[in-house]
Amino acid sequence: MAGGPLEGVRVVDLTTVVVGPICTRTLADQGAEVTKVEAPGGDILRYLAAGSRSPAMSGKFMNFNRNKRAITLDIKKPAGLAALKRLIAAADVFVSNVRPAGLARAELDPASLAQLNPRLIHCGIVAFGEGGRYAGRPAYDPVIQSLSGVAGTFERATGEPRFVPMVMTDHITGLVAAQAIGFALYRREKTGQGEAIEVPMFETAASFVMSEHLGAATFDPPEGPTGDARLLSPDYRPLPTRDSYITVQPNSNPQAFAFFDAIGRPELKDDPRFNTPIARTENAAEYFRVRVDGLARKTTEEWLEIFAAADVPAARYNSLDDLLDDPHLQDVGFWQFDEHPTEGRIRRTRTPVTFAGGMRAETLPAPRPGTQTDAILAEAGYSAAEIAALREAGAAQ
Repeated sequence: MAGGPLEGVRVVDLTTVVVGPICTRTLADQGAEVTKVEAPGGDILRYLAAGSRSPAMSGKFMNFNRNKRAITLDIKKPAGLAALKRLIAAADVFVSNVRPAGLARAELDPASLAQLNPRLIHCGIVAFGEGGRYAGRPAYDPVIQSLSGVAGTFERATGEPRFVPMVMTDHITGLVAAQAIGFALYRREKTGQGEAIEVPMFETAASFVMSEHLGAATFDPPEGPTGDARLLSPDYRPLPTRDSYITVQPNSNPQAFAFFDAIGRPELKDDPRFNTPIARTENAAEYFRVRVDGLARKTTEEWLEIFAAADVPAARYNSLDDLLDDPHLQDVGFWQFDEHPTEGRIRRTRTPVTFAGGMRAETLPAPRPGTQTDAILAEAGYSAAEIAALREAGAAQ
C-alpha cells in the first residue's frame, strides 16, 4: 500500500513539461496512483536538460515524475484513444495541459468525459482562461512571466525586465492545480459528483503578482501607484558583508531597533523616517540604504552571531551548490538518495510537507518511456492478445 492522504486516488496524467507534471507529482507524493500517459517519443522534458546518463531520462524529468507509472499510447490512433478512455473510466482524476480545442476533438473535454465517468475530477491546465481573448494560444513559462508582470517587477526594481531564472509560473500553477484537485475531491466525498476545473497560467500568475503589488491601486480610485516599494527597491536582495553576503529582514520595531543598535546607529530609533513600520515602508529606499552601509563593516559570520543574539531575522546567502550541503536540510533529511533501476544512484528532494497520519510508504523511480504499458493495460482489462494487437498497430508501446 502506498500510504499518504491520497492513497487509493487514481490519476490519469496527460501532461508534459513542468506545469502539469509538478501538479501530478504533488498528488503522487501524497499517495495517489498516477499513470503518466505519453505519446510515442515521450514527454519533451525527457530531453530538455543536460547531464543525462541515458537518453530520455534527463535529471529535470526525473525530478518531476517520481512516484508515477508510465504508459505509452498513440491517442491519434483510435485504439490508443480507446485505451486512454478506458483508463479514464476507472479513474478519479484526469489532468491535462492539452489545449481545450484538442481535448474536444478527441472527446476528452469535461462534458464528454462526464458521460463516461460522472465522478471524474477533470482538471485542465491551460495558458489562458477560456473566457478571454487570449484563449487557445500556446504559451510556456517565459511567455507567462512576461505577460503577468513577473518580468515587470524586475523592470521596476532594476530598470530592465528580466525573468526569474526558474519556471516559476509553471510551479505556481501546478501547485494551485493540485490544491484545486484536493478541494474537488473533498466536495465529491460530500456530493458524489465529479467536477471540471480550469487552471489558467496567466490568471494564476497575475493573481500571484498583483496580490503582492496591487498596493494603493486596491482602492478605486487609486490612492497611489501599484507596487510594494520595499520589494521593488534595487537593494531588496542579499547584501554584501565584509567577506560575502547576508540577508537581514527586521520588520517589527523591536527587530528594527535591535538592528540599528547592532550597526552602531542607535539614533535611527528616533528618526521619523524609520521609527515606525509605516515610516520604514514609506522610506524603503533610505531604509535599505542604511542596511547596505551598515552590513559592509563585518563578516557574515560575525553578523549572524550578533543578529541571532538580538533575535533579528537573518540568514547567510546560499548558492545553488551550497544547498546541497546546507546543514538544516541535512538535519531534516531533505536530500534523499535512491538507486534507480536504470540510472544508478540519484539524489532527489523529499516531499517537504509531512502528515502525522502517514505518508507515502515507498518512492517509485521516475519511469522510462512505457515502462508499465503492459501492466497498466492488463489492469484495465486488456488480454495479452489485445495488448499485442495494440502494440502491433502502433497504438501502444
